[in-house]
Amino acid sequence: MVNNQRISAIFAALADPTRRRILVRLSHGGEGRVTALAKPFRISLPAISRHLRVLERARLIDRRREGRVHMIRVRAAGLKPAQDWMVQCAAGWDFSFDALDALMRNEQRKETKDEVRAENQR
Repeated sequence: MVNNQRISAIFAALADPTRRRILVRLSHGGEGRVTALAKPFRISLPAISRHLRVLERARLIDRRREGRVHMIRVRAAGLKPAQDWMVQCAAGWDFSFDALDALMRNEQRKETKDEVRAENQR
C-alpha cells in the first residue's frame, strides 16, 4: 500500500494551477533556474519559492545548487504513487461497473420474459 500522506501531498501540490504550470514547464524544458521558472508568472520570487517547496515536499521536483543558483528539475517517478492509487481505484470502479452492467442485463432479460408471458396469456 502506498503511503496515504504521500499521495495527499501529491494531490495537494497538483491542486494549484501555478504549481501545475511549473511542472509542465519543467517537463518540457528539463532543468531550470528558479529565476527562469518564475519569469512567466506574475508573482514574486518568494511566492515561486513557496510553490517550489510544496512541489519538493511532494517529491515532484528535485533541487540542486550550483553556487548561489538553485536548479530545479521534475522527478520522473514523482507522480507514480498517485498514478498507482488511481489505477487501483479505476480497477475497483471497472469491477463495480461490470457488476452493474451484468445486473442490468439480467433485469432486462427478466422484463423481456415477463412481457412474453403477458403476451402469451392474452
